[in-house]
Amino acid sequence: MRRLLLLLSFIVLIVFTGVGCGVDKGQPNAGAEPVNLTISAAASLQDAARELKEIYTRENPNVTITYNFASSGTLQKQIEEGAPADLFISAGKSQMDALAEKGLIIEDSRKDLLGNDLVLITGNDSSLAGFDELTGDKVAKISIGAPESVPAGKYSQEALDNMGLWDAIQSKLVLAKDVRQVLTYVETGNVDAGLVYHSDALMGKNIKVVTVAPEDSHKPIVYPMAIIKETKHQAETESFANFLSGQEASKVFIKYGFKRLDD
Repeated sequence: MRRLLLLLSFIVLIVFTGVGCGVDKGQPNAGAEPVNLTISAAASLQDAARELKEIYTRENPNVTITYNFASSGTLQKQIEEGAPADLFISAGKSQMDALAEKGLIIEDSRKDLLGNDLVLITGNDSSLAGFDELTGDKVAKISIGAPESVPAGKYSQEALDNMGLWDAIQSKLVLAKDVRQVLTYVETGNVDAGLVYHSDALMGKNIKVVTVAPEDSHKPIVYPMAIIKETKHQAETESFANFLSGQEASKVFIKYGFKRLDD
């Protein structure tokens, strides 16, 4: 009887040991190889992008996402010069077109992701009421992104030109390296007014939106994204790009002031 009890105890121990070895210890994708993705993204995306990073990496713990935020023109040049990047999200089509012409993106991966609005902002204490007052004495300095490298600056130039204001405000312009610098200039009172995206204005402090630029005053604001051809992690980058295109990410983008292109 004693031998039988010892034998049964041994069998039970073996069974539980085997089950324990097969249990996932609460680490989803624990066996997946760690991957670090570098995402080059327009500066206006940073708030939404950081929240989306938290959501995605929580569900995909083997993936580390590193963002490189700057103006779209700066990011374009970095990629052209060989800077590491897996995915590029631009605030303008021309920068993505330039990379496509040089064969630096995977064409089939290109997709228009988001839209936005261009708005005129001032400090909370300003009495500015519209674009037509930008030429008046109450406005000494106006900031926009540098049109040659910042899509928001290019849209601003187009809008001001089509409203017949561009030539009249040349002496007042303060050009910024990206749209977030424009926002900072207005927040700190270094300029009297600025043109930024609606999504940036939502993140501003001590500023107000005066008005939205008429849609027909500039080209449609579109954020295209594409996978960089030199990526070493195409499958993982595709997965993240699909996540950004999905419903969960769409809700986050809308919360931060972006527009679905099908709205």
